[in-house]
Amino acid sequence: MRPIGLPAIEYLESRCDEEHDADDYVFPGWEDDTPFGTFPRQWTTLFKDTVLAGITPHVLRHSFASIGNDLGFTEATIAALVGHSRGTITSRYIHTVDTALIMAADRIAGYIQGLLDGVAFTHTSYALDRDSRKSALANFLGKPTPQRKSAERSAA
Repeated sequence: MRPIGLPAIEYLESRCDEEHDADDYVFPGWEDDTPFGTFPRQWTTLFKDTVLAGITPHVLRHSFASIGNDLGFTEATIAALVGHSRGTITSRYIHTVDTALIMAADRIAGYIQGLLDGVAFTHTSYALDRDSRKSALANFLGKPTPQRKSAERSAA
């Protein structure tokens, strides 16, 4: 099991139409209620008529890992995101996705989405920025931050 970033989830959701419900496969097979059978056909179908149409799965995977590295994620985090085996005894028993991996997947996917949308980022690494870390921790603990106080005043 691997996390995927929110932009990827939203893209896949946007490809659904009224004929499909939540129980349908994201990658359906040739017949109803069957999963896909071959990855190359699904890859071609998924990215047809998009800016990623000529990109191979290997290039996309390599680019995702490289961007994760550029954003400051550790080799262990990137390895877990792309599915490299962890090789530990504990990993054989744990079959859930770590919250930190979901956040990493969201950050990397969001950065890639921003690049595709033409966003000019001024800096890429927020992980070690003390103010960002304090704000994230305060948000997690439910403590007021200057940004939250301002938003609450605006909403009132």
